[in-house]
Amino acid sequence: MNNPINKQFDSTVSSQTIPMAKTYLSGVFMWMFLALGITAATAWLFATTPSLMGMLITETGSMSITGWIVMLAPLGLVLWLSAGINRMAASTMVLVFIAFSVLMGASLSFIFLAYTGASIAKTFVITSGMFGTMAVVGYTTKTDLTKFGSLMMMGLVGIIIASVVNMFMQSSTMDYIISFIGVLVFTGLTAYDVQKLKRIGSQVTEGSESARKMTIMGALTLYLDFINLFLFLLRIFGNRK
Repeated sequence: MNNPINKQFDSTVSSQTIPMAKTYLSGVFMWMFLALGITAATAWLFATTPSLMGMLITETGSMSITGWIVMLAPLGLVLWLSAGINRMAASTMVLVFIAFSVLMGASLSFIFLAYTGASIAKTFVITSGMFGTMAVVGYTTKTDLTKFGSLMMMGLVGIIIASVVNMFMQSSTMDYIISFIGVLVFTGLTAYDVQKLKRIGSQVTEGSESARKMTIMGALTLYLDFINLFLFLLRIFGNRK
């Protein structure tokens, strides 16, 4: 999934606010980890409950209408959050974010049908290590990563175009190349996004409605970085059943 919300940050942060970068980032990571936990629990629940999986796939193994809704709904919620950040209440954004996490879990339950549990667990550990390392780099580096982030966003656009093309080509070699580039892009975006969130955190007012909104949006940004990195790594290291 794409990350369409970066531009929202700059337009909603006030310039006359109290520095609170560490407090803000701790809230961002708390909500991100909570969302990942909800997603993981939901994915496991669906994957291990035949009646729930039966809602997503038909008896012939094809995607059901409910399955398509579950697959596409998270993208709709991301766009809704992004477009409605200035109009939604923070409490509403929290509910939408939780709903998004649940739907993502349901949509990701399919990976348990395609890959072995051991390879999923191994990939999750690898993802966590790479994400954590780049998050530290993004937080501690003195180098401005703005231009680097723009380059990563260009790479992301290239990945989307290449993925659409490969839907018709069905090339395993191209799929591997896309996955490898995807890992590089989202590894870089993690550092860029953490640095950007650190900068935002130094400008928002602690406890304000704006700060709560930006916390949820920041958590969504890092959540998407983590999930996309995980999925691309899974395509490389995952062992199919």
